[in-house]
Amino acid sequence: MDRPSTPPSKPISRPNVSPLTPEVTRRIEENRLRAKALREAAIAREAADSSSITRTTPSGFAIPQPQPQDLSSASRKRAHASISTVDIPSTSRDARTIPQKLDDGILPARKFKKYVDHDFSKMVDTKGGFLAAEDDPWNKALHAPKEGEKPAHMTLKEWERHQLLRDLRQRKEGPFEPALSVLSEKGKGEKCRECGGLEVDWLWVDVFKCAVCGICKEKFPEKYSLLTKTEAKDDYLLTDPELKDDELLPHLSKPNPHKSHWHDMNLFLRYQVEDYAFKTKWGSAEALDAEFEKRELEKKQRKEAKFKSKLKELKKKTRTDAYRRNLKNGNREGQFGDIIGTGKHEHEWGATVETADGMTVKTCVECGMEVEELEF
Repeated sequence: MDRPSTPPSKPISRPNVSPLTPEVTRRIEENRLRAKALREAAIAREAADSSSITRTTPSGFAIPQPQPQDLSSASRKRAHASISTVDIPSTSRDARTIPQKLDDGILPARKFKKYVDHDFSKMVDTKGGFLAAEDDPWNKALHAPKEGEKPAHMTLKEWERHQLLRDLRQRKEGPFEPALSVLSEKGKGEKCRECGGLEVDWLWVDVFKCAVCGICKEKFPEKYSLLTKTEAKDDYLLTDPELKDDELLPHLSKPNPHKSHWHDMNLFLRYQVEDYAFKTKWGSAEALDAEFEKRELEKKQRKEAKFKSKLKELKKKTRTDAYRRNLKNGNREGQFGDIIGTGKHEHEWGATVETADGMTVKTCVECGMEVEELEF
């Protein structure tokens, strides 16, 4: 018996197809591009319609719409200039293409750029909450030369010589004394108003406009001694505006001998203060003495009035206490030698009162002492 087998397939007859002509190929490509353009226009129109309608989730949140892609540009190849690394923009984040720059250290925030000038990476922590001079090179207050301190570029000998010359220049002594200088012309030097000598105190000439020598200052202390501001106010009854007027009463400023950090002492020339007080303000020395006695009398009267007012208040308090004692004694005035009180306090208890705790308490009427009392 023969085994069954699949019959052989019949050969398919294919028609003879002629190859596409160039004209047909051109039409097929035009139709394809036209269909692609229509499809892109339809997608863009659909995206524009859907963007106007805001879609939300069941919770009420808006669903972000996807951005339409430019399919025409996506299918094209990028130009070589767009991927070239010759001109790299400054905003590029690709670490492989960013050019290497020098490390500028820690930079401040944008809003603090105009205020911060410190390099915090190189600062030294002083543990004191302040900046050192090396850490803040632009601070004028830290690098300003302090008064009375030796500059760094000077030696100790040069600094001592500089201080000596500065003091002589301020006092106008030694080579800086105009009367003895070889540069001064003859006949133009100041002379002492008492003895006519040439060795005058030039500091007094500049400050007080008074040419006098050191010998005459010691010889006539009643004219050329110096007065403090307090002495001028107390002895000659001058006011602060008058003493502050340099044109009216010039003064010499010196460091305070009691405390170096106090204000400078203002010293006035005695004869100038007396001339202004006697001739201009009060008229004469007798008028000044009369005004001084008048003010002293008024001061004494004010003190007495203050003492009497305090004494009157004390008497009022004392009378109130005496009035209370008289009421206790039957409205009888006390006499000298009477014994005030019996010397021993006797409680005068009031009615018993029940407290919130259930205890009964009685209180003394006079002293306020409270005592718990048990009732059976």
